[in-house]
Amino acid sequence: MASQSIPLILLPGLANDERVWRPVTSRLGAHADARFVALRRSQTMSGLAAEVLAGAPPRFAVAGLSMGGYCALEMVRQAPERVAALALVGTSARPDTPEARTQREKQIERAGHEYPALVGELLGRWVHPTRIHDADVGQVARDMALQSGPAIFVQQQRAILSRADSRPMLASIRCPAIVIAGDDDAIMPPEIPRELADGIPGARLVMLAGCGHLAPLERPAEVADALADLLVRAA
Repeated sequence: MASQSIPLILLPGLANDERVWRPVTSRLGAHADARFVALRRSQTMSGLAAEVLAGAPPRFAVAGLSMGGYCALEMVRQAPERVAALALVGTSARPDTPEARTQREKQIERAGHEYPALVGELLGRWVHPTRIHDADVGQVARDMALQSGPAIFVQQQRAILSRADSRPMLASIRCPAIVIAGDDDAIMPPEIPRELADGIPGARLVMLAGCGHLAPLERPAEVADALADLLVRAA
C-alpha cells in the first residue's frame, strides 16, 4: 500500500501491546517499514520519549495511539528535526484536568488489588459499545490489558500523569501531520482532536464515524489508508 519510504514507529495506548496495531500493519503490507515500540520502562513521558528516540532511526515517521500520542508529541519536543511525519490517534495535546488526575490516581490505587475488575470497567471507555464483545476488538483489548498486568498499568499511568502541556508547541510542528479520531470516543470527545488538527499547521483531520477510542483495532482499514497517505507525503 505504502511505497518503501521512511520508517514508521508505532506507539501503543495504555495497557496495549503490538496487537493494537497488528490489523493496521497487516494492511500496510511489506512495503511499509513499520516498527512497534513498547512503552514499558520509564515512569515519565520525557523518559519514555528519550528511550524511543535512542533506539530510532535518524529520521522516521511516528504514529501514537492515546498514551503513544503523548509520547510522540514529547518526541517532537525533544528532537523535531528527526520526525519526518506525525500521526496522532485518539490522543490530546492537553494535560489532565485536576479531576482526571484524581481519577488516574484512584485507578493506580485500585490496580494493586482489583485489576481485572478495573479493566472490565475501562473496557467500556476504550472500545465502542457495539464492539465490546467482538473477538477481534473488545476481547483483544481486554486480553492486552490483563496480560500487561497491574505493574505496567501503574508505570504507564505515572508516565501519563507526568506529561507536559503540548498545546503551546503545536504551531511549531513543521512535518506532515494527521490526526485520527473516533467520533464516539468516550475518552477524547471530538473537540480534542479538532484542537490538535487546528493547532498543527497543515494537519489533516480524519474523524471515523461510529468508532471509539481504539481506532487501530476498530477501523484498521481507514487508519492504514491514512498512514499510507502520510508516508507518501513524508517521502
